[in-house]
Formats: sequence, structure tokens, C-alpha cells
Amino acid sequence: MNCRFSIKDLEKLSGIKAHTLRIWEQRYGILNPERTDTNIRWYCNDKLKHLLNVTFLYEHGYKISKIALLSPGQVVEEVNKIVDKEENVCDQIRGLVLSMIELEEDRFETIISNNINNHGFTYTVEKVVYPFLSKIGVMWQTGSINPAQEHFISNLIRQKLISAIDTQKAPANENCKRFILFLPDGELHELSLLYFNYLLKSQGHRVIYLGQSVPLRDLKKVVEIREPEFLISVFTHISGEPDSFIKELSETFHKTKIFLSGCQVVDKFDRLPSNVHAFCTPQDLLELVKFTTTSISAS
Repeated sequence: MNCRFSIKDLEKLSGIKAHTLRIWEQRYGILNPERTDTNIRWYCNDKLKHLLNVTFLYEHGYKISKIALLSPGQVVEEVNKIVDKEENVCDQIRGLVLSMIELEEDRFETIISNNINNHGFTYTVEKVVYPFLSKIGVMWQTGSINPAQEHFISNLIRQKLISAIDTQKAPANENCKRFILFLPDGELHELSLLYFNYLLKSQGHRVIYLGQSVPLRDLKKVVEIREPEFLISVFTHISGEPDSFIKELSETFHKTKIFLSGCQVVDKFDRLPSNVHAFCTPQDLLELVKFTTTSISAS
């Protein structure tokens, strides 16, 4: 799919004012727009990718007059040189955006691996990957990416999460707390849930990971077999009314603590049943788990 972008779209995605973009067009030939039959400017995917690379160099001190002398291939080479050694979070996120748009796995691998090696896995996910996923949300709203690009980058992130989970050893303590992680029927966005799986295992908890689109009847069977102390889920795009489903969860699993996150529950903190708790960030989850397990142990 070849998207069409207006100059306002380019302004939102690049952070460069439309007035400045027009100057770059007229004075330096940085962008050469297509035009509709009614003479309205529009820009294709390749123009957007080139602009993002140009903006990257410009924000690293390259003069626009010098960038204009470079071929698109040379611009990419200069960007890669910076990405390979740069540790600024905003630059890392911009690099991930470029890797998604260009379907470039090597760039993704360089950015993520460098961050993990220098700062650790938790930092990389929470400070780089999470803000990047938020950026993807904005790009969806403006029609700047297509499903193939989103699937490409999401699967690369998913692979990293699963690899990290595999490094966590099963807890030796048989009396440790048990968690079941699941997504409701029809919910497929599991990156956050995978990360919660990693975090809980890294803290020595026992996790039963059910993953995407779990019907309530199947969840009941698993709970009956394993009798977990906690259920954790993320509500992003569940069908139906979230309040009704939360109430059904609470009543069905009234002996179990239920922790929920996602855009469909973040505004419901004051309207949740007593055994249901909402959280926003991964660190909020860890604090909630710590507080709740301490309370259970004391009671």
C-alpha cells in the first residue's frame, strides 16, 4: 500500500514545521511532491522515509545545505553511522521507526541489542520499546503505516520478549504465588502481556501463560486445575462492554485477585470490584504484586 501524505502529515511525523519543509523543498530540493489534479501537494512512502532520515541528520548538527548534496543512499549511510553509536532515547525511537517503515531488521537488531547490552532488558523495553509502540499508535491514526509494517516490527519485538522469557528459570519454591496471564476472547495484542510474563518470572513467581484470545469457559477450566492467586490481563480491543466483562470476571473468580491494564480499563480505577485492580505501567504492576502478596501473607 502506497500511502499519500499531506505536508501536515509530514510535519506531525518529522517534527519539522510545514513552513520549514516548504523552504527545504524550494531552496534545496529536499522534497519533490506529487500533485493531484487540483494541484494539491502529496508525498509518497519513499518521500516520508527520506524526510525522516534527513530530519535525523539535521537534528544531529548536519547543515541542510550539506544534506541536500547527499544521495538518498548516502543519507541512509550517515544515519546508520549515528544509530550504531548513539544512545539518546529519542534517536533510538526514531531509528526504530525507520526500521519499521523500511522493513529493515538489521537496524532494529542493532538498536535493541545495543540497548540491552548497555542498559539491560528492562530498561530497553520500558524506555525504548514502550515509547516506540506509542509512536506506532500515532502513526496508525495518521495512516502513516500499513498492517504489514506493524506486523513486521511487532513480531521482531515479540521474538525478543520470548527469548528473554526463556532465560528465566522456573522458581524452586513450590509455595510461590501462581499467576495466570491471558487475553480475553478476541484480544490479540499480547506484547505487554508477554513483558509482564518476563517481569513476574524474573521476580521468582510461577506464571501460567495462556496468551491471546482465551474464551472465559477455557479460563475457568485452567483456574479450576491450577487455583492461581492472581489473574492478569490487558484490555485493548475487547468486544462488547468492558464494564460488564470485568464484573463477570470478578464474580466468576471471586476468590482470585485480578490485575488489569490497557486503554479500556485505565479510567476505571474508582469503579472496579473489590478483587479487581487496574494498573498503568509495568512498575505499577510490580508494586501492586508486592503489596498484595505481602497482604496475603500477613492475613
